[in-house]
Amino acid sequence: MTKLNIAIFGADGAIGNALCSKYLEDPRVKKIFTFSKKKIVHNKKIINHILPDYENEENIDRLSKALEENLDIILIATGSLIEPEKSLKDIDVDKFLRMIKSNTIPTLMIGKYFLPKLHRDRVVKFASLSARVGSISDNFLGGWHSYRSSKTALNMLLKNFAIEQTRYNPQSIIIGLHPGTVDTKLSKPFQKKNKTYFSPSYAAGKLYDVIETKNPSDSGKVFAWNNNEILP
Repeated sequence: MTKLNIAIFGADGAIGNALCSKYLEDPRVKKIFTFSKKKIVHNKKIINHILPDYENEENIDRLSKALEENLDIILIATGSLIEPEKSLKDIDVDKFLRMIKSNTIPTLMIGKYFLPKLHRDRVVKFASLSARVGSISDNFLGGWHSYRSSKTALNMLLKNFAIEQTRYNPQSIIIGLHPGTVDTKLSKPFQKKNKTYFSPSYAAGKLYDVIETKNPSDSGKVFAWNNNEILP
């Protein structure tokens, strides 16, 4: 049985923490490197916590070089949602840039410096949390300009990464993941009383299953929690 080294970025968030707990149950896992601004509490020796600064390129570069182990799976569960715009008059450039910095730049920097840390001789996986609202073809309501755009840009990055990674390892799998609407701090201000929300642990279990089923032909695509592909 191949032992797995996993890096989870945003491990202090609800979904990131739940993913960490899910992989702790996997007997194949050798080490989990958790990257988060707050240390998560898991009484397991296989966890190694690292403090990142996603907006500091030198910091991300230094962290990647300090990581002596090659990786099998990289998961990115970072992101935020500021009060979404309902119309054009609500657009604010500062808000737009903050959404790009929160939802797009971390994956850009992590991809640049940590994709080379993936093994080159076996199946490896790189997944980042996206959102259904990042799909252009699935957009029928409009609005949410900043958040939508940041996730659409993220999806393009993942597609680009997937194309480039095949040159180094044809067994690479790079995907976006839509966790569904989860009961977290991010979604709390926008929740509706008549709607059901997933618990973080339920969403993490579903995402784990999606990640497990993917093969290299799926690389560059985005999948929802139920394993259905979300078209660009």
